[in-house]
Amino acid sequence: MAGKAGITLDIGHLMADTVGWQYGISRGMIGEREDAAKAAFEAVKKRRGSGWLGWTELPYNQDDIVQDILSTAGQIRERFDAFVVLGIGGSALGPVMAQQALNHLRYNELPKEKRGGPKLYVEDNVDPERMRSLLDVIDIRKTCFNVVTKSGGTAETMSQYLIISELLKKQIGEGWQEHVIATTDAEKGNLIQLARKEGFKRFIIPSGVGGRFSELSPVGLLPAAVCGIDIKGLLQGAREMDGRCGSGDVWANPALMEAVLQVIAMEEMGVNVLVMMPYADSLKYMADWFCQLWAESLGKNVTRKGMAVNVGQTPVKALGVTDQHSQLQLYTEGPYDKIVTFLRVEAFRDEVPIPHGCEEFPDVAFLGGKTLNGLIDAEYRGTQYALLRAGRMSQTIHVPEVNANTIGQLICFFELATAYAGELLDIDAFNQPGVEESKIASYAVLGNTGEKFRKKQAEMADVPEPKAEYRLG
Repeated sequence: MAGKAGITLDIGHLMADTVGWQYGISRGMIGEREDAAKAAFEAVKKRRGSGWLGWTELPYNQDDIVQDILSTAGQIRERFDAFVVLGIGGSALGPVMAQQALNHLRYNELPKEKRGGPKLYVEDNVDPERMRSLLDVIDIRKTCFNVVTKSGGTAETMSQYLIISELLKKQIGEGWQEHVIATTDAEKGNLIQLARKEGFKRFIIPSGVGGRFSELSPVGLLPAAVCGIDIKGLLQGAREMDGRCGSGDVWANPALMEAVLQVIAMEEMGVNVLVMMPYADSLKYMADWFCQLWAESLGKNVTRKGMAVNVGQTPVKALGVTDQHSQLQLYTEGPYDKIVTFLRVEAFRDEVPIPHGCEEFPDVAFLGGKTLNGLIDAEYRGTQYALLRAGRMSQTIHVPEVNANTIGQLICFFELATAYAGELLDIDAFNQPGVEESKIASYAVLGNTGEKFRKKQAEMADVPEPKAEYRLG
């Protein structure tokens, strides 16, 4: 896939005529899937904007919302020293990904005049030590809290809200509500009711947008705008990628090709692990965000018709160069069950030269006169070659430069690829029953008195007690 300042997908090192006929995917294997791919494309196209595919229209239908977000973000930057997102899953991973990609890598450590906005904290866990550490580093009187949950029943987020709202009431008193912004459903759930009762500023998550597909909604756009990220550029990048994926021809639609290749790998080759390995710290959390998108969408045990299956590909996050020294040994010499996806930045936003020195050590001196830019690219090329030599499949997504436009492109590319893969696997890529089971069991343990939780309590009463002989140490 190519285009002006566009990301490109290079699948050469997946293909049998490059990596080896016993290890790679042949053009014939792709050809056998072309009809199914076209049907998957048409199915997604037909349902765009409806059901749980509301996310497909986010790049096009938010002009007024964007203006409201930008206005609110400006007020927050003027008034507050810190902006805290209370959310979990997609409500947290998306904002973290965009912040890491598009702002200074040590943003919170910059002096205020260099940041140009409040410090950003994304609290995506309920570890008590984490909450205490947050309260140790912020002045709650100068902090704005963005509570993000569509249902308003997410225990992790709402427990955080209870803690923070109590502190705000005690330390600020009248007007504490001005420190809270609610991002939630328009009509359903606890948080919208709270927002109306307390008069919180609120942004709406569209009904057809699930958490892992929500980064281009107010869930991700508000934190990004508060920290000075070009949210219009994100949406423009997504529009450009959506346009480039407008064909049912697998060779003309990069996201459709990606879905086909991964389904072939899963179903025909037993390749059930997809490693996402960016060679740039700015894209480190793109891997985290992708892991939720891919795992939660495709890991299912029934087809749409209710037939038993156990499908899905396990996504693994890695970071080049760091994980060459921790994971690459497994990837080059372990089981043939992985595809490595490299994210390669072609032009970094900074260049750092390596000075000459240590001339008495030839294996150090050769670095003099080169740059860290050249070194990290050489490391990528070396890793790609090591995998090829070992007969291991990889692919590369080339990113011309990390900016709002290319991040918007990546978001759209991965979301469309996920939707197409769900169609090819004949599963519902937009539910998460396994997650819901965990939630219900957790809330049952805590004593929620709702009917479904009482039933779960009864079920869990039959779980065998731990045996002392199996607890060692």
